[in-house]
Amino acid sequence: MTAVPLSILDLVPVSAGSSAAAALHRTVDLAVAAERAGYARYWLAEHHLNPGVAGSAPNIVIGAVAAATSTIRVGSAATLVGNVRGLQIAETFGTLAALYGPRIDLGLGRSGAPAPGTPKPPSLALRADEVVDGLLIPAPFDFRVAPRSRFALQGELLGRVPGDVDRFEGELDLIRALFAGNWSRDGAVVEAPPAAAAPVELWIHGSTGGASARAAGALGLPYGANYHTSPGTVLASVQAYRDAFQPGVLDAPHVIVSADVVVGRTADEAEELALGYGQWVHSIRSGVGAIEYPTPDEARATPLSDDDTAAVADRIATRFVGDAAQVADGLETLRRVTGADELLVTTITHDHDARVRSYELLAVEWSARADVGVGAGSVPAGAVR
Repeated sequence: MTAVPLSILDLVPVSAGSSAAAALHRTVDLAVAAERAGYARYWLAEHHLNPGVAGSAPNIVIGAVAAATSTIRVGSAATLVGNVRGLQIAETFGTLAALYGPRIDLGLGRSGAPAPGTPKPPSLALRADEVVDGLLIPAPFDFRVAPRSRFALQGELLGRVPGDVDRFEGELDLIRALFAGNWSRDGAVVEAPPAAAAPVELWIHGSTGGASARAAGALGLPYGANYHTSPGTVLASVQAYRDAFQPGVLDAPHVIVSADVVVGRTADEAEELALGYGQWVHSIRSGVGAIEYPTPDEARATPLSDDDTAAVADRIATRFVGDAAQVADGLETLRRVTGADELLVTTITHDHDARVRSYELLAVEWSARADVGVGAGSVPAGAVR
C-alpha cells in the first residue's frame, strides 16, 4: 500500500473545566506537533456560539498556526460563504499568503438554508444502513434547523437571510477573479491587494453531493467530502463531484475525505479516551450548541437516553477508535471505498496530551505502511485559484 497524505482538521475543542483561551493555545501546540509528525495540512473549521468549540475565528487562528510552523500547509475547512463576503475572504487569505508564503489553503463551504421550495438532494432519501466493501455507510441524517436553535441564532447574528446560500457561485467567481487580479467593473480592473496573484490553494467542501460538489467539479477544483459529519452521504458527495468534473484548475479530480478518529496505545485505552463523544455530538445536533468536552468519568455519569443515542448513532458507528493499526486499517478502507486522494482526520479527547499522542501514533503507523511519508505536499500543480 502507498498511503495517501494524511492531514488534520482541528475544531479547537474546549475541554470541560478548561477555557477557550486554553483550547486556542493547545491548537498551536498541536499544530507544531503535527508538523513534526509529518502531517500534510492543518485545517481549521468555523463554528459559532458553541461553548465547547473555540474555533469561531478560524482565519485568525490560521495566522497563529502558520506563525508557529514553517512547512505544513495551513488553511480553512471551511470558510463559510454567507457568513462573510467574498471580498473580505479574498483579502484575508491574500494577507495570510503574503505573510506566511505559498502554503495557505482556502476551503469554501456554503452556509445558511436554501431558498424555500428547494428540493433535497437524492443522497438524503430514506434508506437503511449499508456496508460497502467493508465501509459502513449509515442511513443519512437529515439535519433540519429548528427555529429557536443555536444554529438559527447564529444565522440571525451573522446577518444571513433565507436563500443566502444561493450566493455561493457568485461569491466563488468573485474570489477567484480577485485572486487572479482580473475582476472588473464598468470595464476597469479593480484590484484588491494583497489578494491579487496570492498563492492560495482553493478548495470547495460539501456533504450531500449537491451544488457544492457540482461547482467544484465544473471548475476543476479540489473537493473536500465529509465522512465525519455526514457519513451517510459521503459516497454520493464524491460521486457527484467526479460526475461533474471538467478539467480546469486541475486536470483530474482530487478529493480529500474526512474522518473522526481516536488512537490509543491499546484498543482499551482508545475506547476510554473516546468516551464523551456521543454527548458532545448530541449537544450539537440538538441545537443547544457544543458542550465542553466531558471527561470519561463525566460521560459515564451522564449516559444518553436510547432516543438520544439513536440520534447520533451514525456518528458513533463511523468513528475509527482503536490502536494505531486498527485505526489505520479503518482509514485504508475509507480511502479504498471513496477513492480519496488525501485523508483528513479529526481527534477530540478531553485530555490534550492524549489527543496529541493519538495523532502521533497514527502518523507513525501510517508512514510505516507507506512507500512515502505521511505528508506528500499539496494537490497537483496548478491548483492555485
